Amino acid sequence: MDGMHDLGGRQGFGAVRYTIDAPAFHASWEVRANSLYACAVRLGLFNMDEYRHAIERMEPRHYLAASYYERSLTSLATLCVEKGVFTQEALERRAQGRVPLALPSAPGRTNVAAREYFVVGDRVRVRLDSVPGHMRMPGYIRGKPGVVVGVSPAYPFPDAHAHGVAAQDEPTCDVRFRSADLWPDSSDDALVHVGVFVSYLERDA
Repeated sequence: MDGMHDLGGRQGFGAVRYTIDAPAFHASWEVRANSLYACAVRLGLFNMDEYRHAIERMEPRHYLAASYYERSLTSLATLCVEKGVFTQEALERRAQGRVPLALPSAPGRTNVAAREYFVVGDRVRVRLDSVPGHMRMPGYIRGKPGVVVGVSPAYPFPDAHAHGVAAQDEPTCDVRFRSADLWPDSSDDALVHVGVFVSYLERDA
């Protein structure tokens, strides 16, 4: 889906701020939120693609204002309500206040029927697909050419896996892009590698 979460490759955000050797957690509630969602995945309550998609479905202003673990907690709460573990009303009684959840999900899709399988050295182009549900294709590579430099084992296809849609597992291709193709006239000369599911790719002449 094209949402506020897909910020990769966007301009105008300034320099990346970071702290060397920063701690993973800054408060005890973050540890608990992280542990709860990991436990839910291990118990089979939901999978990682469902978890990611629930974050993507957050209302844009909420997403931008939330911290990493607030987004994680929103996803966890949303999926637990959607799967009937508890109700939003019961959650808000326990929290003694409003708990914002993610917006409703859109339909997913199965594998692209015309997909091909590629080998190292193949020239490919990312499809111009735009789907309403979950996908693991960053917007900044859409429609761009690249070269396959590696191929992974098969994984669950995220566009289907996040929605309970039947699909075949797919490999991802490690595709090497030229920065000048991704951001013409506004980038240093560099190579960018992205893991791309084969349903997102087509052969480039």
